[in-house]
Amino acid sequence: MTDRIALITGVGGATGAALSRRFARGGYRVAMIARNAARLAELETQIAHVRGYPCDVADLDRVGRTLARVQAELGAPHVLVHNAVAASFGRIFETSVEDLERNFRVNTTSLFFLTQQLAPAMIERGEGAIMITGNTSSFRGIPLRPAFAPTKAAQRILAQCLAKDLGPKRVHVGYITIDAAINAPWSREALPLADWQDKPDDHFAHPDAIAEEVYHIAHQHPSTWSFDHVIRPFAESWTLN
Repeated sequence: MTDRIALITGVGGATGAALSRRFARGGYRVAMIARNAARLAELETQIAHVRGYPCDVADLDRVGRTLARVQAELGAPHVLVHNAVAASFGRIFETSVEDLERNFRVNTTSLFFLTQQLAPAMIERGEGAIMITGNTSSFRGIPLRPAFAPTKAAQRILAQCLAKDLGPKRVHVGYITIDAAINAPWSREALPLADWQDKPDDHFAHPDAIAEEVYHIAHQHPSTWSFDHVIRPFAESWTLN
């Protein structure tokens, strides 16, 4: 192990757990942030060199205290992966202002706050990476996502602001759009289209493969950094277009 630290938000049972495994395998000590304390405790028993920090990223005061704990116990993170997401689906009269504000708080405001807290140490060190996982809602709106798509679009534009500001300071910011349904245990039950229920696994984005791409982008050579990434299964219909 090295003294490198990665902080990953939104560590659930699919992409977040896969990200934690990949960065731990890459030699990082990993701080995992999620609301579900029991899941974090379980992952601590399954993955070496990780530590769970139960926290709702919508609660900025608690996030601040959690970051202080991470830095005291592990050190200042070299990499931030913002994978936390809040989503509400329904047409304009089926959702609420509270849904929109909660989604914005988790998806966008927390990224703003985390960057303010963590980027200064990266700048002082002369290296760092901030990776954000997104989806097609950051590029387009549909009738069922008025309380969600605006928050992801704002997240992507915030990330672009950060990339242009922090890049010359040697902090790499990347936005990874996952144009796919993710192959999580609960995915098929949650999908609204019946014909998706019987599709083979490789029609879904695999969490370990997503994590591999995020890890790769976080470690690009500084002479060839990139910002916008769209990843999708071979059979995806390119819904961004």
